[in-house]
Amino acid sequence: MYPKAEIMKTKVLALLALALPAFAQIGIKDVLARRWKISGDFTIAVASAMPAKTYNFRPNPEEMSFGQLMAHIALANLGACSRASGMPRPELPAKIAAWSKDTNKIDVERDTAIQVLTDSFSFCASAMNGMSSEKLGAMVGPEGRQMSAFETLWSYFTHTAHHRGQAEVYLRVKGIKPPDYVF
Repeated sequence: MYPKAEIMKTKVLALLALALPAFAQIGIKDVLARRWKISGDFTIAVASAMPAKTYNFRPNPEEMSFGQLMAHIALANLGACSRASGMPRPELPAKIAAWSKDTNKIDVERDTAIQVLTDSFSFCASAMNGMSSEKLGAMVGPEGRQMSAFETLWSYFTHTAHHRGQAEVYLRVKGIKPPDYVF
């Protein structure tokens, strides 16, 4: 006779075995792409909540302005999705290219920031849609800092969330309620 713990273990393993086909239908790439889409929509909503006249707001001199923060998110997305997928990074708009060379002195306007953010999330969606499971597992990045393509995408997904949270604080400091997060 089996002890109760052994019976429970057998039942759990049987349930997992039955559930595996369902998990296989929803691949990790699909989940990642769906979460990036939600993150992109929410990030663009946060970027759109700040009025154009206050896009150069920074809570203190050491921080990026709100517009620079949005450009930073977009450039990081473009780099990560290019590195993970192997697709060439799209050419930057002139104003963003200029800002990327001198991040301390050049401000980023609202329309420019929202456009580059939108473009970065579109590029990432295309990059992820074109990736195979094998590509997601491939090691990418510079020597000494390599990680899987999946880990690269996940790292920059969290990078976006980090800076978007920072942007929400900027909004609150200006008396603006950030958009509600949609799961």
